[in-house]
Amino acid sequence: MSDSLFPDVEAHDAGDGRDDAPARYETANRTQIELQPCDLEALLPPGHAARLVWRFVEGLDLSAFYARIRAREGRAGRPPIDPKILVALWLYATMDGVGSAREVDRLCYAHDAYRWLRGGVSVNYHTLSDFRVAQQAALDDLLTQSIAVLLHRGIVTMARVAQDGTRVRGSAGAGSFRRGETLRECQRQARKQVERTQRHTDAAVNAQVEAAQRRAAIDRLARVAEALAQLPAVQAIKDRQPKKQRPTEARVSTTDPDARVMKMADGGYRPAYNVHVATDVDSRVIVGVRTLNSGTDQSQLGPMLDAIAQRLGRLPEAQLLDGGFVTKAEIAAADARHVTIYAPPMQRAGRTRRPDAPVDGDASAVAAWRARMTTAEAKTIYKARGATAEWVNADARTHRTLDRVLVRGLAKVHMWALWVALAHNMQRTMEIVPHLMT
Repeated sequence: MSDSLFPDVEAHDAGDGRDDAPARYETANRTQIELQPCDLEALLPPGHAARLVWRFVEGLDLSAFYARIRAREGRAGRPPIDPKILVALWLYATMDGVGSAREVDRLCYAHDAYRWLRGGVSVNYHTLSDFRVAQQAALDDLLTQSIAVLLHRGIVTMARVAQDGTRVRGSAGAGSFRRGETLRECQRQARKQVERTQRHTDAAVNAQVEAAQRRAAIDRLARVAEALAQLPAVQAIKDRQPKKQRPTEARVSTTDPDARVMKMADGGYRPAYNVHVATDVDSRVIVGVRTLNSGTDQSQLGPMLDAIAQRLGRLPEAQLLDGGFVTKAEIAAADARHVTIYAPPMQRAGRTRRPDAPVDGDASAVAAWRARMTTAEAKTIYKARGATAEWVNADARTHRTLDRVLVRGLAKVHMWALWVALAHNMQRTMEIVPHLMT
């Protein structure tokens, strides 16, 4: 009997002929669960964009969001997620070019910036999706707050405001548009499907699956009914068009009844919405947002001025627009409100009349506009429109998820546009007055 504590090792070192025995080693075991300590505060360096987003959100008045919380001290009920977290997540996601609630949900557990923003609070895509399109008035107020601070400091001057529209691809397929008779047949089929799901009970089918099928059938019936309700208005618009441009019958989408087929920037025609944005030229801060389901930009000057006045309590000194926006009546109305219009006069093909030539019946404001737009000073001022409004639209489409919306309905698309505008103003605040964000 050996007195050694490690006889096998001594035998091996002595060369006892056991080198042919199987080797022992450690290999990977990826099924093993690891619990790793994590300091969320150490995930991001100082000055990271997520920290600036949180600082920006902390400076906002979110009382309208907190007022809707039903969970109160002394009452039963699970507390909801702090609205500050959800606002910060959507602002950062919009800046990051992420528009899908499912993708934001994934990033909340896979990306350090999103993990830091949620701060250990569990989130899911349902909560994120519902929050984005809820409380329009509260979100609209946040956009006003993002402007008010810069307006108070004189950064937003409202001396000149550039207005432009961009067509945003809707969440509907071109094949979902149906004529009246087809819509009525779809309605009959949808009603039958709802009746089948309500009386169908199959023990082999999961109750949750049945409930989901029932909800889907009811939702489709509601969308078809909404499409039928909007059909007369769409037909009336078609009837006002020249016969060579309009189809025989109007069509409405069964997927998104609010969407309309519009001519896009590439010349193609797709279901879309028309988002109008007004931007302060000096600061490039968005001061007005309107969402339409009409492809034309004409006669949209007055409604935008009303929206700006309602939001900020004042009107711009001058409005810069493309020629397709203005009408004679709107120019006269804007002049009565002491707003100077800079827009090129539209020249019809085949006409040789000078743009500044007086026209019988023109109001004095219209005649002054024609004369003004021939001056070198007006042309120089008008050049700022493209560098402001078109830059904002291009940036929103390229970097802020406004190339295509993933929600349906005019109200929800408008909410999407408000998030984009708020994220834009937040980033402008970071660039213009960074000391407010630290």
